[in-house]
Amino acid sequence: MLIHEAVAQQAVMQPGATAVISGVEQLSYAELDAVASKVAFALREQGVARGSVVPVILPRSAQLITVLLGVLKCGAAYAAIDPSWPDERVHAMLEILNPSVLVATAPSSTRSTVPVWSPPVTWPASASGAAPASGVSADDPATVFFTSGTSGSPKAVLSPHRATSRLFLEHTDWWPVGGVVAQMAPASWDAFSLEVWGSLLTGGTCVVNPSRHLLPAELRTLVGVAGVDTVFLTTSLFNFLVEEDVDCFQGLRHVLIGGERLSANHVRTCLERHPLLRAINGYGPVENCVFASVHTIDRQDCELLDGIPLGSAVPGTEIHVMLSGRPTVPGVIGEICLSGDGLALGYLTDPQLTAEKFPTVRIEGVERRIYLTGDLGWLDQDGLLHFRGRGDRQIKVAGHRVEPAEIEAAGRGVPGVRECAVLPMPEDGGSVVRLAMFYVPEPLTEPGVPGAPSPTTVRKALATRLPRYLIPHVLQPCASFPLTERGKVDRAALLASLPS
Repeated sequence: MLIHEAVAQQAVMQPGATAVISGVEQLSYAELDAVASKVAFALREQGVARGSVVPVILPRSAQLITVLLGVLKCGAAYAAIDPSWPDERVHAMLEILNPSVLVATAPSSTRSTVPVWSPPVTWPASASGAAPASGVSADDPATVFFTSGTSGSPKAVLSPHRATSRLFLEHTDWWPVGGVVAQMAPASWDAFSLEVWGSLLTGGTCVVNPSRHLLPAELRTLVGVAGVDTVFLTTSLFNFLVEEDVDCFQGLRHVLIGGERLSANHVRTCLERHPLLRAINGYGPVENCVFASVHTIDRQDCELLDGIPLGSAVPGTEIHVMLSGRPTVPGVIGEICLSGDGLALGYLTDPQLTAEKFPTVRIEGVERRIYLTGDLGWLDQDGLLHFRGRGDRQIKVAGHRVEPAEIEAAGRGVPGVRECAVLPMPEDGGSVVRLAMFYVPEPLTEPGVPGAPSPTTVRKALATRLPRYLIPHVLQPCASFPLTERGKVDRAALLASLPS
């Protein structure tokens, strides 16, 4: 089913029910659907039609949700871009999207030569609405997610309607139908789809948290004032809240955790304090839209030597653990591969990478299009998926997928930097919450030329190129990089050189 059709059905079934809460603003399902239709009418006048991709640069708010829904009603796909991202990164994304119109507030119009449409704060009662575009199917594009890339530029993942709707409309037993869900993820992230469309497709309420950061007191307010009963937290944020104030989870019914390997100690502490809380481990790359597997955690899972399981496949998804092009038997480690309705259509403007990462293979006599995650794992006798790490350098930091090569490419573009290496700094439990960048300055060639750029200078330069989550926490200048016996950068020695 189409995302906007499912929301429209809710508007028919329960028109007066609260769909979105954003500060003092509240929208019922009928109001949300009506305003989105007015957005669709206005965008069609700007030339937006089926097959268009519309970048949207707006703060997280009720207005953002109505605009995205309006884009979908046009038969188009949206690409939500964080307004706080550096102009250089925004321009790079717009070059990939090549849009005919940009939705943004007026100040954002200076970022691009693309025509800008600014949605009004309030719509006049006489404003016209538009019926949804015809001929659109669940295979049509719905959204573009941006993720870190090894080439130094972000990758644009084109995801269809079915990838989102299959999570919530096909015999879902892990998602709280009708729940009150906190919206905290950046709009550019696929977790935003979980929070917004997960609540709206199932008749719940989406509560937009205005802050970019979640502290225990804010979580208590979301629960006590807005009635939030469901939250999605990255592993790092979950661990922080448990450490700071484990009682802040009081009143929640569902906590979904993901983005990084879970810490059994933190999960155990939370479940012991809140035995009625349903904690769910969710796993999945953005190329499979939010989750490929889920697992309801019990306290016995926290004692497993191999860590908390990633779980079983969500509806519309199949999990294959492959080794040398063949599925493995239970207990054997291989690459986690995914197939089914959750798969993205591919990478915009990069057919070569699409063909490489989304091959068609024969599995048990059937041709299947799969996604190669690069994650290593194994299936147990019960069919539960377990995680064993990465087959490449890709890592997760605070739930964001990070390619160190992208940061290194930006670092080599900083004046005075000749070479750099970006390394994760793992915490107890295996999750990564900090990055370190080691850099070698250019040799001095002229008298009077300033020496190596300071960490502060490098950080400021990176901030003009990269979003906040890609900027390393530690920057360390080096005269040269230590090498292994094979002549490669000795990463362990670099990390060991950091002050304790």
